Amino acid sequence: MQRKGALFAVCFFAGLLGALANSLAAWLAGSWGLTTTAGVAMTPELTKTWLYPRLVWGGVWGLAYFFVVASPRHRRRWVRKGLWISLLPSAVQLYYVFPYHTPFGTLGLGLGALTPLFVLMFNGIWGFFTGLFTRMMWGRG
Repeated sequence: MQRKGALFAVCFFAGLLGALANSLAAWLAGSWGLTTTAGVAMTPELTKTWLYPRLVWGGVWGLAYFFVVASPRHRRRWVRKGLWISLLPSAVQLYYVFPYHTPFGTLGLGLGALTPLFVLMFNGIWGFFTGLFTRMMWGRG
């Protein structure tokens, strides 16, 4: 049971690091004008108040990733599983957060027609790095 607890912590921390990569990608896309060029009004500012909640939620979603890799016989294809799990936070963002907690409507289309694509892409970055960092920190054991 002690090994599962260690993997639990590793998944949380990897999710946090994945959220850092996700946040930096979102900030860079906004700073470089990629989102504006695509007609999406997503230009976040890199501040502590914007970044900290994203890191915590990245760690929480990393715990969802834990349930996918908790069994020793399922500890393969870490990055691919991270990419699959990244669809969960994307669905929550597109179908719960945008319509019920923001004025942007379902799929965030109030921000622009390509908003769902950017949400999937940024969360895909989270999933990729969460899987990569979990694999790197967990090793072969």
